[in-house]
Amino acid sequence: MSMIRDLRAAVRPSLRPSLRKNNAPYSAYDTTRDPSASSAVVDCAVYRDGRRLATPSTPTPHEAMLQVREEGGFAWIGLHEPTEAEFAGIAREFGLHPLAVEDAVHAHQRPKLERYDDTLFTVFKTIHYVEHAELTATSEVVETGEVMCFTGRDFVITVRHGGQGSLRALRHRLQDDPELLAKGPSAVLHAIADHVVDGYIAVAESVQDDIDEVEIDVFSTPAKGSPRGSDAGRIYQLKREVLEFKRAVSPLLRPMQLLSERPMRLIDPDIQKYFRDVADHLARVQEEVLGFDELLNSILQANLAQATVTQNEDMRKITSWAAIIAVPTMICGVYGMNFDHMPELQWKYGYPLVLGVIGVVCFSIHRILKRNGWL
Repeated sequence: MSMIRDLRAAVRPSLRPSLRKNNAPYSAYDTTRDPSASSAVVDCAVYRDGRRLATPSTPTPHEAMLQVREEGGFAWIGLHEPTEAEFAGIAREFGLHPLAVEDAVHAHQRPKLERYDDTLFTVFKTIHYVEHAELTATSEVVETGEVMCFTGRDFVITVRHGGQGSLRALRHRLQDDPELLAKGPSAVLHAIADHVVDGYIAVAESVQDDIDEVEIDVFSTPAKGSPRGSDAGRIYQLKREVLEFKRAVSPLLRPMQLLSERPMRLIDPDIQKYFRDVADHLARVQEEVLGFDELLNSILQANLAQATVTQNEDMRKITSWAAIIAVPTMICGVYGMNFDHMPELQWKYGYPLVLGVIGVVCFSIHRILKRNGWL
C-alpha cells in the first residue's frame, strides 16, 4: 500500500500542470487569437463616471473586463445573434449561468426576469411595425425580435436577435447623458426597457390605424361587386398580428413591476424609481392591446353576421323570382297537355287572355314581394 501511495504522489505533480492548462479560466485566454470569439460583438466599451473611455480600437470583452477590474467602472458589451461557440468564452469570463446562456443563444423566449447569483437576466421582445400600402389577408403587420440583457455589478451584456431593434442609437443617447450613465449597469437596463416600451407605444398607434381602417370598411356600404364578408381574411390576419403583439407585452409587465417595487442589490435605488414609469407605460399598452383583441373579435363577428344577412337576402330574392316564374310555368304546363276540351282553347282571344292572366298574376306577386322587402 505504501508503494502505491508513493507512486500516486509521484504521478500527481506531473498531471497538475496539464490540468491547469486545459481548465484555464477565460480570463487567461486572449480573445484576439480567436476571430470567431468576437465576430458577434457589435460594440464593446468601458464606462467610468458616466463617460466612455477612449481607446485606439474597440477592446475585446476580455480586455474591457481587465480594465474594469483594475481601474473601476463597468463594461457594456453588445452582441448580435451569437453562436454557442462565440458566446462560450464570454459566458466563462463573466460567470454567466448555463441556463441563461442557453436562452440567450437560442432565443425564442418569452419576456422574463431571472436572477442567477449576482447577475440579472432579462428578456425583452422587440416589436417593429411593418409599413404596407394596403392591408391584405397576408400582410405582415408586426415583426418581432428579442433583446436579452445580462446585468452584473460591473458589466452589461446585451444579446440581440432579429433584424430590427438595434441599440446603437440608444447607446449614443445614453453617452450624451453622463449623469444617468454614471448610475452604472442598472441605468443601461432601464434605458433598454424604456426603449422597448416606447417602441410598443409607437406600434400600438399604427395598429390602431389599421383596425380603424378595417372597422370603417366593414360597416360602410360595400363597393359594387364586392360582397359582404369579404374582409374576414384581413380581420383574421390582423387579429393574428395583434396576438403576436400581446405575447410580447403581457409577460413583461410583471418583471417591470418587480424591478420597480422590490429592492435589488444590482439596481440603483435612484434608477428603480424610473422602472415604475416604464411599468405604467407598459400597463397602458397592455390595456390597448387587450382592447384591440376584443375589438377585432367584435368586428369579425359583425362581418360574419353581415355575410349571413347577405346570404339570407340572396336566398329570399332567389325564392321570390322562383315563385314568380312558377306561375307561367304552371299555366304553360297545363295547356301543354294537349287535351281536346281545354278552357278557351278554341276561342280567338284565348291565347292573349292567358298571356294577360300570366302577366297580371306575376306582376301582382312581384308587387307583394317588393312591398315585403323580398325583392
